[in-house]
Amino acid sequence: MNKKWMLLCLLVIASPIGALFFGAADLSNTQLIQCITQSCQDPVNNIIFWEIRAPRVFVGFLVGAGLAVAGATLQNITRNGLADPYLFGVVSGAGLGASIATLLFDSKVAEQIGLIQMFPDLSFSLALPVAAFLGALFSVFLVQILVAKTFGSKTEHMLLAGIAVSFMLSALSHFLLFLGEPFAANKVIFWLMGSLARVETWYAWVMLPVVVISVIILLLYGRHMDALLLGDENAKTLGVQVTRLRILSLAICAALTACIVSYCGGIGFVGLMIPHIVRNWLGVTSRIVTIGCVLLGGCFMVWVDVLARVALPNQEIPIGIITSAIGSVFFLLVMSQRRS
Repeated sequence: MNKKWMLLCLLVIASPIGALFFGAADLSNTQLIQCITQSCQDPVNNIIFWEIRAPRVFVGFLVGAGLAVAGATLQNITRNGLADPYLFGVVSGAGLGASIATLLFDSKVAEQIGLIQMFPDLSFSLALPVAAFLGALFSVFLVQILVAKTFGSKTEHMLLAGIAVSFMLSALSHFLLFLGEPFAANKVIFWLMGSLARVETWYAWVMLPVVVISVIILLLYGRHMDALLLGDENAKTLGVQVTRLRILSLAICAALTACIVSYCGGIGFVGLMIPHIVRNWLGVTSRIVTIGCVLLGGCFMVWVDVLARVALPNQEIPIGIITSAIGSVFFLLVMSQRRS
């Protein structure tokens, strides 16, 4: 095995284990080891470890892997190294869905339209991710309509359409939050910044099949994706059904990003940074990039979450702020390299 792959595998093993030792609760190394080996005597420590820290690390790994794979796929099908799910309007679409859910579940509005009477068991905690998921899918659909009807299906215009849709949906979200109940609006604003603070174990079981199935499909179509990098005409001469492959890839990106954003909020630039690092470090073929993005993206998000928890005493920084700060610098570096 290549030394680089061995190093990456060691990082994948060490990162989740190391991240378990960081958190708001003051647990000693001995107590943590006892919890890992199921010999913890204190039930409170056991709950902290198995219901808060472990699920958070696991979900964080899936979030990083999913966003990195989605970014790499978008960059392949658009043949644009600056493509990223965050710039594709998906996060803004999810924010619009969350804003609509917030407005509807405001007690006064819900009573006026009879929502509480119609769905008495439907809680805000369930409605928020569902509405965000539908909003994210709507944004991807809207981008495709714009590209097909206005820009003549040119892939290089997808990002421009995504940015336009992103601004439009963000404006609608802000207007709805302005009309909504202030406390609920603040909750959505914090959610839009991206955070793993409210992660629950069942989040992992929702995200895991989406990430695994998406990765398997992309690996199966690895050679087709490589052919797509040569251009549409060259890919067609090699027997690749370009339109069908591009639609499938966009659907995978939408499912990955929407699922993650629905539960963890807007976490940007992971899909931009990780694929670039993987290509420069491991190789450029689609299968290598996909596997590398899963491993490196997961590790990256695990440690970003640790930084979010320990950077400031007695409070937690939203993950989206950290990734955006790192990603903006990375974006400028990529642009400067292209210019030179």
